[in-house]
Amino acid sequence: MRALTTALVSSVFLFGCQIQQEKPTSAQIEVIGMKAKQEADAQAERKLMAWSAQRMPVAQRELAILYQTRPEQRADALKLFEQAARGGDVEAAFQLGEMLRVGVLGVQPAPAAAAPWYAMAAQHQHAKAALALALMVKNGNGVPRDDAQAARLLAQASSLGNAHAMFLLSNIYREGLGVAQDSAKAREMLEEAAEHEYPPAIQELAMTVQLGDALSPKDELRASHLMKEASEHRRNNWNRF
Repeated sequence: MRALTTALVSSVFLFGCQIQQEKPTSAQIEVIGMKAKQEADAQAERKLMAWSAQRMPVAQRELAILYQTRPEQRADALKLFEQAARGGDVEAAFQLGEMLRVGVLGVQPAPAAAAPWYAMAAQHQHAKAALALALMVKNGNGVPRDDAQAARLLAQASSLGNAHAMFLLSNIYREGLGVAQDSAKAREMLEEAAEHEYPPAIQELAMTVQLGDALSPKDELRASHLMKEASEHRRNNWNRF
C-alpha cells in the first residue's frame, strides 16, 4: 500500500513538473507582460525574463516593451526587440523600427537602420509598419525618396484598415504623386478614411461637400454633420490623455 501511495505521489509530482515545463501560449505571455508593465509586478517580470532566456520571441518582445519605460534599460530593449524580430515576431520588428527611427533618451535616431525592420513587418501585413515605411520613403527620411513605392505602401496599409494611410492615399491620388492622378479614387479614399472615423479626413470631406465639386453637389447639411462629427472625435481623442 505504501509503495502504491509513493508511486502515486511521484506520478503527481512528475505531472506537475511537466505542466510547469510546458511553454506558455503567446496570449498567456502577453497577459503576464501587461501585468508586469501596468502593475509593476516583480514576479511577472521574472517570468518574462525566464521565458526570454529560453528564446521565446513573444516574451522577449514583452520584456522589451517593459524595458522601454526605463531609460537605463532602453539599450536592453533594443537588443530584445531585435532578438524577438529575428525569431519571427512581427510586432517586435515594428517596435524596433519605431525605436530606431524616432530615437529616445539613450538611443539616437537611426532611420536608415529602422527601414529594414519596418519592411520586415510590412511584409507580414503589419499596417502601421507599412504606413511608417511609406512616410519614410515619401519624405526621403533615411531611404531614397520614391513616390511610387510610397503609394504602394500606403495602399497596403489602407487595405489593412489604417485610416491615416487612407487619408494620405487620397492626397496622393488627388495630386498624382507616384500614381496616375485620379480625382474619383482620391474621393473614394477620403470617404473611406472618414468612414473609419479619422478626424482630418472627416473635416476635409466636410469642407469638400460644403463647397461641392465635380463629383458631388454642394450639401451644407451633410457638411454640418461632418464638422460636428470631426469635432466630437477630436474632443474624445483629446480627453483620452
